[in-house]
Amino acid sequence: MNKAIYLSLACTLWIQAAEVELETINVETQVGSEIIEDVSGKDIKSADLAEALFKQSANVSLSRRSGIANDILVRGQRKDNINVSIDGAKIYGACPNRMDPPISHVLTNNIDYIEINEGPFNVEDFGVLSADIKVHTLKPQEEVQGEVNVGFGSWDYKKAAFSITGGTDNLRFLLTGSTEKGGQYKDGNGDDFAGQIDRNIAKGLVSPLAQYQDIHRDMDAFSKKTIMGKMFWNITDNQELRLSYTGNRSDDILYPSSKMDALSDDSNIYNMEYIATDLGEYSKELYVQVYESDVDHPMSTLYRKSATVDSNPMMPGIQKMFMTHALTTQMNGAKIKNSFDLDNHTVTVGLDYTKRNWDGGYYKNNMPLPPAKFHSIWDVDTKNAAFFLEDKVTMDKFVLDMGLRYDDTRITSDNPRQQSNDYDELNGYILGTYHADASTKYFAGIGKSSRVPDAKELYWIGAMGNSVGTPDLDNTVNYEVDISVEKQFENASLKAKVFYSKLNDYIAYNASNVNMMGAAMYAYENVDAKIYGFELSGTYVATSALYFDYGMAYQKGRKDDPLRGQIGKDMPEIAPFKVNAAMNYDYDSSLAFRAEVVAADRWDDFDYENGEQELAGYGILNLKATKAFGTGFEIMVGVDNVFDNTYAVSNTYNDLILLSVPGNEVMLMNEPGRYVYTNIKYKF
Repeated sequence: MNKAIYLSLACTLWIQAAEVELETINVETQVGSEIIEDVSGKDIKSADLAEALFKQSANVSLSRRSGIANDILVRGQRKDNINVSIDGAKIYGACPNRMDPPISHVLTNNIDYIEINEGPFNVEDFGVLSADIKVHTLKPQEEVQGEVNVGFGSWDYKKAAFSITGGTDNLRFLLTGSTEKGGQYKDGNGDDFAGQIDRNIAKGLVSPLAQYQDIHRDMDAFSKKTIMGKMFWNITDNQELRLSYTGNRSDDILYPSSKMDALSDDSNIYNMEYIATDLGEYSKELYVQVYESDVDHPMSTLYRKSATVDSNPMMPGIQKMFMTHALTTQMNGAKIKNSFDLDNHTVTVGLDYTKRNWDGGYYKNNMPLPPAKFHSIWDVDTKNAAFFLEDKVTMDKFVLDMGLRYDDTRITSDNPRQQSNDYDELNGYILGTYHADASTKYFAGIGKSSRVPDAKELYWIGAMGNSVGTPDLDNTVNYEVDISVEKQFENASLKAKVFYSKLNDYIAYNASNVNMMGAAMYAYENVDAKIYGFELSGTYVATSALYFDYGMAYQKGRKDDPLRGQIGKDMPEIAPFKVNAAMNYDYDSSLAFRAEVVAADRWDDFDYENGEQELAGYGILNLKATKAFGTGFEIMVGVDNVFDNTYAVSNTYNDLILLSVPGNEVMLMNEPGRYVYTNIKYKF
């Protein structure tokens, strides 16, 4: 997309808009949402947002791949089954092995707050199957202010970041930047990344060729640089234009449980939002958004022993063959919506358009493989156009929210041997909230949502030329019921929720579908399934200085029938019962302590035929203290995993390509052991 679109559209809207007073736009979160507040202030240990969410929310499980850029699961759902947006813009990872998930392209130090909206109750965005994660980044302020912070941690972790904001009544700016790097973390056994591979080689689970070469064995785990810039312009009293750019540049990210490491991972997000209020009787608020995002992700075996000639004594250590899988993805999106009041109704109508391009290929010693095998994902476009309608009806103590969305999606590949796919679906929800009194609220909703297969699931070609994707997959449809209650007491709060989700044509990986060479063939298939569970969370204020917060989540998943050639019915990636609990003590206005426990039950319901395995339960203790000095300085000191436990939270579903020896279990990735960190912050 030509960046000039942003300027031309902004000018057009400025000329045409009416001149009345611009009101403050308040953020309205969905009923039943979980809000993670002040992320940039509280979760500054590293840039890894997935780990921060895992520690703060019982509903979020972690898919650990490295020291950074990890993935999340919500209610046993991952990938395109959950929707992630950053200030309304969408970004997808380029890696089919989930080394660069969407949540990894925004950093904790740039985030204001996060909404976790579970269920099919969003018709404004494409592909919200089971959950919706809305990331809201920092906003420019009128007053000139800034922040500088530096952080240090175990395993040679170092970080430096800054932010500065300021402006006038009509024009405000924000600029942030950061740089950080970290060494290979050690698990509770004292093994770094190379050590974890060694341990699995000794067990016979991993080939010795997967180990890092001696010259790379002690290299850093990652380095990352970011920048974010924003401009908010009050064009007139009733109009606002918001422009932003976010850039991420990562290098040499090690993924020890995978066959490849990322040579780099670069992304850009360009976003424009235009908001106009009170344009007339039928336009309380007009919202227009245009955005573009892109990711460049080459991954390679360059650092592994498989890239050296160890068998020829005449050429020891000479590189003979390293494989690179280089992929790019680009996302273009546009949305326009208009809301107005009609009696006790607030009506919103809108149009939504997205286009995702995904392209990738294999290289040997930096030379593309023969054309017949070069492409892994053959320049695939996924185009979606949608109309949506929402109505919020307020009736005294009862509020009824309703939504409809019609999607028309077309997926095409440049490979003439791969078929095109068309999908259309009508989705919607009805959601009721009853305010019994000032302290009690009941919520019940029923909804239908869907998501289409992605290019990997449809068209992916393996390095041996095998067709891993299944080109005739149906889209997945979710029918779900959610019921919850929220109660405020004098010194406590409680939120309880139960849900039941029926997934028609869930897209599952079938490890039994292989060719005579043992390579995956048409590995994805549709199967009907169900997921159900409950969530409980709340707070308790013991004294003016001491308070507690807690959360727990449980879900169960079953396929209606086994996959072809299999007998098991357990759903993959359904994490076991998990608890997050914390005690907070504010000694005075300048000194605060926090002790938190993250614990989970044994993972003993798992999809063993498709690579998962039993994981032991765990419980870890994290401690943190924050001290403010004067008006500007603040020091934070923390210890994660105080007792240096050895544990794993991520299972080994074969949808990811992880290290293994055929016929054996897949390598597990252990979590970090005891981690000590400090952060020094100065605000001005």
